[in-house]
Amino acid sequence: MKAELLSPVAAELGESPVWRQESGDIFWVDILRGDIHRLALDGEDQLAATFEEPVGALALGPNGEVVAATPRGLVRLDGSTVTSLERDSDDLRMNDGKADPAGRFVGGTMTIGSPRPRAGSLWRFDERGASRLVSDVTIPNGLSWSADGETFYWIDTPTGRIDAFDYDPETGELNDRRAWVSIPEEAGAPDGMCGDVEGGLWVALWGGSAVHRYVAGRLDAVVEVGASLVTCPVFAGPELDQLVITTASVDSLPGEQGAGDIFTIRLGVRGAPAHRLGSWAQ
Repeated sequence: MKAELLSPVAAELGESPVWRQESGDIFWVDILRGDIHRLALDGEDQLAATFEEPVGALALGPNGEVVAATPRGLVRLDGSTVTSLERDSDDLRMNDGKADPAGRFVGGTMTIGSPRPRAGSLWRFDERGASRLVSDVTIPNGLSWSADGETFYWIDTPTGRIDAFDYDPETGELNDRRAWVSIPEEAGAPDGMCGDVEGGLWVALWGGSAVHRYVAGRLDAVVEVGASLVTCPVFAGPELDQLVITTASVDSLPGEQGAGDIFTIRLGVRGAPAHRLGSWAQ
């Protein structure tokens, strides 16, 4: 399968696309520029907000409000704080993150610039603030949950793996980390991730020019993408059957066509509806 160009946005580090059903469009971030964009499914893109700091990820509140993950914590588009994060050092920023089945936000920190090994963490945000879930993290990336919410899938990119954890939907606690699938180095480095209604995980491959689908820990399908640095997929559209894929240009080869653009493909499978933050994030 091969994705087609949706919008030639030329992002530096496009990431974290989020489908908003109410308005029929996608919000996504250009991390290092601190830009939040709004993209229609016809490819029209517009700038929705700009921050003077990196924006690592987005999530939607219960009524479709856009919440951004920044170095200082979760903030609204007007810059007001939802909940703060006390970082271990000033050179850390948020990277990928998502709402969990109970409406918490789960996301990770990493260093700004070149990743410093094991400098970051995976965090849980809720009405009580921020709680550390996993330490010694380098590049926290893709997240997904099983349909029953009792298994959490997560990527720390340099491991080359998707790991699975037992997940308690009531408390948000993690246990029993184990490798779910290992991705060969020549295929690219695992980055962002989303799930479908059949239990498949769709994983963007940085340096691999592709998105892979894994089912029960095995490679099931490959979507070729017209850019090498593929960062994150999301299911979009009224039927959640359109995969929209962000990419980056920040470390691409000079003159690479498609670097940083957004791609799309219609699939024969529907995406699992994304979770939203709880009322605490309003």
